Amino acid sequence: MDYPDCNQCEVIALIISRHTKEANLPILRIEHAVPDFNGWKRAFDSDPVDRKGSGVRRYQVSRSVDDPNYVMIDLEFDNLEDAEGLLTKMRRVWGSGEGQKVMRNPQSRIVDTVESIEL
Repeated sequence: MDYPDCNQCEVIALIISRHTKEANLPILRIEHAVPDFNGWKRAFDSDPVDRKGSGVRRYQVSRSVDDPNYVMIDLEFDNLEDAEGLLTKMRRVWGSGEGQKVMRNPQSRIVDTVESIEL
């Protein structure tokens, strides 16, 4: 049986470690309609809740292929407390006059990634 050299072992261990650690990270999923995507995107990019300072590790913005004025945002965190904290901040933004100008009927939930596999 051929065994990989030491450098390959380190890479394999890093991949396994990363996969194991990230498999259960909480994600705050937000989705809502927007009257104008470009206006919403400017407001999102202004980052009124300080995503990084609120514990967001990474995020992804998606648009519906059937309705480009419907957006979905997945924000990934290291822990549930940070996800809940950002959701509280987002609810304040949604209730403000500025928030209501750029989005409609926000829906949110915090989910755990059960499995993530790249093929």
